[in-house]
Amino acid sequence: MTDDTLVFKALADPTRRFLLDLLFELDGRTLGELESQVEMTRIGVMKHLRLLEEAGLIVTQRSGRQKRHFLNPVPIKQIHDRWIGKYERRVGMLADLKNELENPT
Repeated sequence: MTDDTLVFKALADPTRRFLLDLLFELDGRTLGELESQVEMTRIGVMKHLRLLEEAGLIVTQRSGRQKRHFLNPVPIKQIHDRWIGKYERRVGMLADLKNELENPT
């Protein structure tokens, strides 16, 4: 599976996106801290975190007995550059035109 495929697969699930949002708000959370924010078993959260780590969207660091999870935004930036960035200028102009036509002043 390509890196892009792993990233898209990881981002396809709303629970995994929520976990990424939690890490964006406060990086370096433990499994227990993340688990307390979702209605899911500890094992379920661990499976989601494993998929996020395999996709490179999070990295982990051991701190004593705890394992801390950190957001890695690089794969999302790479997806943006490949799939969105090249269209931004054109799409921005089209969106502006659409807005002007729909909302004349």
